[in-house]
Amino acid sequence: MASGCDPIAHVYRMYIHAAPEAIWEAIVNPDLTERYGYRVRCAYDLCPGAAYIGFPSEDMRRLGVPNAVMDGVVLEVDPPRRFVHTWRMLVSPELASEGFTRVAWDIDGGRFGVTRVTLTHELTGAPTVALLTSGALEDEGGGGGWNWVLSGLKTFVETGKTLGTLDPNQR
Repeated sequence: MASGCDPIAHVYRMYIHAAPEAIWEAIVNPDLTERYGYRVRCAYDLCPGAAYIGFPSEDMRRLGVPNAVMDGVVLEVDPPRRFVHTWRMLVSPELASEGFTRVAWDIDGGRFGVTRVTLTHELTGAPTVALLTSGALEDEGGGGGWNWVLSGLKTFVETGKTLGTLDPNQR
């Protein structure tokens, strides 16, 4: 079993039939971030050292999620290839207490119209966040984590459509 000091990183890789610029735009444009994944509107100032915040969707608000879902600081910006930021989950005091983790988006491609996206989430000292973002708590109402977000990103960029909602009463 890992302790809070053991290094933990989750790495996700997927391939999207789109140009790197389209994927970059979907990751950093607030009008687009709210159209996939958990529909969180992420307000970024794309300058290293600048703060950002993620605002809950209407579905999340109905479920009692606070006014900020996550926050962090932008660390590295290299459009459309690399985006690195800290990340702290704010939906509960327990998750917020685990502090900031680090997320890196690497966007490589365009070969044959396909772009490889690799998301690396360094989660050292954040075991509950690691469980949540891995999707391990999905059957307990914790959501599908980064797999859900990345599946939604792929669907949105390729088709302009969205995957489901958080509200089980909506289909």
